[in-house]
Amino acid sequence: MEARDKYAIIVAAGKGVRMENSTPKQYLLLAGKPVLYYSIHSFYQAFEDINIILVYATGDENYVEQVLAYFPGKEIVTVRGGETRFHSVKSGLQEIKTASVVFVHDGVRPLISSHLIHSCYNETIKEGTAVPCLPLKESIRRLEKEGNTSVDRHDFRTVQTPQAFFSEIIITAFFSPYEDSFTDEATVVEKAAYPVHLIEGEEQNIKITKPVDLWLAEQLLQENEKNYKGLAVNQK
Repeated sequence: MEARDKYAIIVAAGKGVRMENSTPKQYLLLAGKPVLYYSIHSFYQAFEDINIILVYATGDENYVEQVLAYFPGKEIVTVRGGETRFHSVKSGLQEIKTASVVFVHDGVRPLISSHLIHSCYNETIKEGTAVPCLPLKESIRRLEKEGNTSVDRHDFRTVQTPQAFFSEIIITAFFSPYEDSFTDEATVVEKAAYPVHLIEGEEQNIKITKPVDLWLAEQLLQENEKNYKGLAVNQK
């Protein structure tokens, strides 16, 4: 199949109450720049020709302007989010103009790599969908009315973003009426009877939800920078 246009819907409409900070977590500083900056920058690193659609919360206009200032010359489309993630993504999908591969990514996953973005694109070209995930490391139990029971963790996966889909699949799926079970794009696509193709995610692709996550992300950024400099020196 021929290469397709590329759109990335960056979802940054959450308030992040667990961060215990008056500033929404996507705009908190990580190594001197907003968390959201890194999420956007990663997609431009992966594909220079990608179309970015930034979905933000009403009232965050000043924060958005500060982030956009890091990308002079880039035509980033901004869209106000909705009541839920489902409604925010649906608003972003209205900006898709061509048959394309559509990525949907959490604005608070700043350490996404070009490798994973390319993997999502390539697998979507082959399968129509691509959702990164990781195996569970810890034992898990199912809560029941009269107690709890153990379940086999090997039967489960934790799901990450970006989740990628052919535009005709995800746009059609989002015509469905909203349900509380729609926790991510894969659940919406699955409800519309499309298969969800899983691919391997990345350990570093963490989601910033609590203060300790911000600290961890900074440590990982510093480590990545060291490794990059070391590689550059060795290649000289």
